Amino acid sequence: MRTDAYRLRVACMERIDTYGAGYFHGRDWLRKAFLAVPREHFVPDRVWWPQRGADGLFPLLDRRVRPRRWIAAVYRPLAALVTQIADGRIRPEDGPTDCAEFTSSISCPAVVVDMLHHLDPRPGDRVLEIGTGTGYNTALLQARVGAGNLDTIEIDEGIAARARTTLGARGAVPRVITGDGEYGHAPGAPYDRLLSTAAVREVPRAWLRQVRAGGVIVTPLDTPFNCDALLRLVCDGAGHATGHLIKGIGFMKLRGQRAPRSYASLGWPPWPSYRVTVGPDEQRITAGAGEDEGPVGSISGTSWCERDACP
Repeated sequence: MRTDAYRLRVACMERIDTYGAGYFHGRDWLRKAFLAVPREHFVPDRVWWPQRGADGLFPLLDRRVRPRRWIAAVYRPLAALVTQIADGRIRPEDGPTDCAEFTSSISCPAVVVDMLHHLDPRPGDRVLEIGTGTGYNTALLQARVGAGNLDTIEIDEGIAARARTTLGARGAVPRVITGDGEYGHAPGAPYDRLLSTAAVREVPRAWLRQVRAGGVIVTPLDTPFNCDALLRLVCDGAGHATGHLIKGIGFMKLRGQRAPRSYASLGWPPWPSYRVTVGPDEQRITAGAGEDEGPVGSISGTSWCERDACP
């Protein structure tokens, strides 16, 4: 018998299918994994809705109090659910809150699927996931590459322990490491794929060293445009990588990269480098590189700027 959760899962998948290129398109393995892995198994019983209510507070969704509302939220294609606020100082039992310091979440289904589309791991690939979170993304990856080929690292000990338990309830468990994902996991290197579920201001050099030649890194990257961008890099195995930005998204930062930095120090082109062309039928905006500027999306083993970050 098909459960209400399964029907919602199918409806969620069908909605994501309408979003255009990427997502499930050309990824039959991802479609099968999405249907096979119950997202609701990984969502805590109490989570916060990421938009303020009429009272100015972020509502708490409680599975035990309003189960239908909770499960509907779990399978809304564009809804992330907040699982931790202020590094755990705000607790779910505290109820709705006005604190917007979100520090962990389960990403919305559409973004999870699209990131895995662009990562495109192959069966048997060695994969490192940065930011285990609830373990849902981990379970989808495991369905593709196998538990023995997957390492996942989570900085928060309590979140890591819960993910380990939740994944264990479904059978074989990948290696869940408690540690700072900014440094990767050198003992497991080299990896074929590296996926970060936390945004970076600067791609950690440890990641470049731990991904083999031809391997792929997918991560959200902070931008000057008031959002993050999904970045896909191909590594050369010698500490360099080149790639491109795919689309705008929004993610929490790695803990070690929460502090703001000047975009100039991170290699972003200055505003005059953006060229605007307007004609009768269209407007085009392109980023051009000046004499002393590297191309957008190119990451080398040496930092662009060693000076202190601007506040």
